[in-house]
Amino acid sequence: MLKLVFAVVALSIFCRWALGKWPWEYLRPVPTRSQAVFKARKLLGVEDGAGRDEIIAAHRRLTTLVHPDKGGTNAAMQEANAARDLLLDELPLPHGGAEG
Repeated sequence: MLKLVFAVVALSIFCRWALGKWPWEYLRPVPTRSQAVFKARKLLGVEDGAGRDEIIAAHRRLTTLVHPDKGGTNAAMQEANAARDLLLDELPLPHGGAEG
């Protein structure tokens, strides 16, 4: 029994080292776009239906806290930028506007 526990631990550590994830991380469901939008709104602190100006203002407030020059991390800054971009992509096109 102890050999089995040791083998599972060793395989888990090898998986983390070789693939960059723990084995149980592969069991999580892939987030859907609606879940990503929900998380982006939560991160930026904006309500459903927030407009472009509100999203940009919330992004600016967040980036003043998480910017690497202010003691934050690159990962936090990238997450803030991705949240802003996702929410801006979710906005309807301006009336009469065409994309492209």
